This record gives sequence, C-alpha cells and structure tokens, in this order.
Amino acid sequence: TIPANAKWSQNGVTIVGGKGEGGATNQLNKPYGLFVDDNQTVVVADTWNNRTMQWMNGDTTNAQVVAGDNGQGNGLNQLNKPSDVLIDKETDSLIICDRDNQRVVRWSRRSSTTQGEILIDNIYCYGLAMDEQRYLYVSDIVKHEVRRYQFGDKNGTLVAGGNGQGGGLNQFDWPRYLFVDRDHSVYVSDRNNHRVMKWNKGAKEG
Repeated sequence: TIPANAKWSQNGVTIVGGKGEGGATNQLNKPYGLFVDDNQTVVVADTWNNRTMQWMNGDTTNAQVVAGDNGQGNGLNQLNKPSDVLIDKETDSLIICDRDNQRVVRWSRRSSTTQGEILIDNIYCYGLAMDEQRYLYVSDIVKHEVRRYQFGDKNGTLVAGGNGQGGGLNQFDWPRYLFVDRDHSVYVSDRNNHRVMKWNKGAKEG
C-alpha cells in the first residue's frame, strides 16, 4: 500500500535506452509496451527494431535481445512491429503481441532460445495482460474487442467490446493497452474514443 503522504522524486532516471534512436543494445527505436517483473527486470517491445529487449535491474548500459532482431518478417525467429510484452513466470517465458504478423507468440527466456511458438494467430493484437490464474487477455484493434484465453485455446472468450467499431459504452474504437485487476475487471485504453474504459467481469458494456 502506498502511504497517503508519499512523495516521488521530481526528476526521473533513464533506465532503458536514452542513447538516441537506433538498433544497438543500448538503444531503442519507437518502443511501445513494457513489463516490469518482481525483480525489477524490464522487458520492452522495441517495436521499430522488430525485437524485444531485456534490462536486468541495475544494468543501465546494455540490454539483452530476448526475442526477434532477425529482421522484419513472419518467421518463427522474427517479429514484425511487436506492440506489447509480458513475462509468464510459470513457464519463464515472454508472451509477445507480434502485431503486424497478427499473432501472439511465446519465447522461452532460456539463453539457448532462437525462435518462438505461436499461441494465437489471425488476431490483430495490440495489448496484453494476464491475471493471477494465468488467463491471457488480448486486445484486437480490427475487431475492436478484448478476449480472454486459456493457454492452448485459440478462440478465447469475449470479455469486452465485440459490437463493432464505435463510441457506445459496449464498443471500442482501436482498443490498445490493458490492465486486469484482482476482481477480473478489465481496463482498456480506447484510443480513437479518447477514453479509458472499465469493464466489470461478465458485463455487457463498460
């Protein structure tokens, strides 16, 4: 719990990148989503470099490429504009929204890993979230919806949107990033409607 009188430093510290746009291991190129684990390891979807980077806590100089960086493409060893990433502690792997390949992929975090595996395909994913039961939530910016998946499930269950593109309380217009709370309510950044929506579990509208 954060105390009511907590104060934050007035100056931030660059912990990732900050060396200009580029493809070196201390640079990023238009990064989108990121994830920080309990050890303060930071993984970043380095979108325009078509790779995912990892910074260990305390190492502010160079990162490790943990997925992609084999050119833009749709091979299992490649990514195409990845937009979000999270760490699945249970399997010690990365779950990556491989946006322009229209798929969600999993890459093991073991150092010998050279390619990923497809978990979900034919989805124009943008954002990812995972709840404590390891259900995966994925936003789709073409279908304007959010679905929840169990691992091994290719179809998922609709949890938000799915009523076409629009500005109604049961609609989205380019849903992007997600957060799922302990009650399994889903928070969605609804880009073209200029709002953040909250959908309670089982709700038909936000």
